[in-house]
Amino acid sequence: MKSIETIDDVISSLDDIIKTSQINNNPLGYFAALYRRVTIKVKEGIANNFFDDGPRMEKLDVIFASRYLDAYAAYQDNEEITDSWKIAFYLSTDYWPIVLQHLLIGMNAHISLDLGIAAAEVSDGKNIEDLKSDFDKINEILSSLVTEIENDLADIWPTLKKILKFIRKVDNFLVDFSMELARDGAWRFAKQLAGTSENQLKLFITQRDQKVTKKAVIITNPGFIAGVVLGIIRIGERGSVSDKIEGLIA
Repeated sequence: MKSIETIDDVISSLDDIIKTSQINNNPLGYFAALYRRVTIKVKEGIANNFFDDGPRMEKLDVIFASRYLDAYAAYQDNEEITDSWKIAFYLSTDYWPIVLQHLLIGMNAHISLDLGIAAAEVSDGKNIEDLKSDFDKINEILSSLVTEIENDLADIWPTLKKILKFIRKVDNFLVDFSMELARDGAWRFAKQLAGTSENQLKLFITQRDQKVTKKAVIITNPGFIAGVVLGIIRIGERGSVSDKIEGLIA
């Protein structure tokens, strides 16, 4: 994998994943497309002084993104990865999950596990509380983009739009679940990791990975009624995987 040192490097690597996914009609490209939009928003935020510390935010973005990019590369090479990423990547081989589920399962692994690790790393030797404001701003971006993409999907696929008009609970439940983890769990995890020894760090990450993996079941198997609704939405999705990835890029 190419060296990742700047936000532009991150975007370039995501472009590679998106291109490969479109060629192979691989649902793994859904999350990469979402993540590209997030990264561009972060880049724009740095340029517009949205964050308290722009250089620190770019460093955090690179560390954060590298965990996803490394996991993706390891998965392609059949190497060991965290269980939370494993379940996210394995979902790409299943026909039935809708696009939103693919996005949320990736967010579950990346935000609930990786973001805390990245926040602790970028704050090494410093007071992690100084990062809290910018940490919250990243979650603001993530939340806004999930809603934005959800609306985009509803515009593109009429079945989704019609069903969500009458049955909003299923959709809101999935989104709120992921956002709740992002808001509450990730920051507590980051504070837990801050200033710990190497041995403790590995133990805490393993424990957190197991917890995040268990939570993923709510996204992959939300229950019978929700499963039926999601199945109807899946049947109504139009176009190839490549087409849907293209719709998420815009």
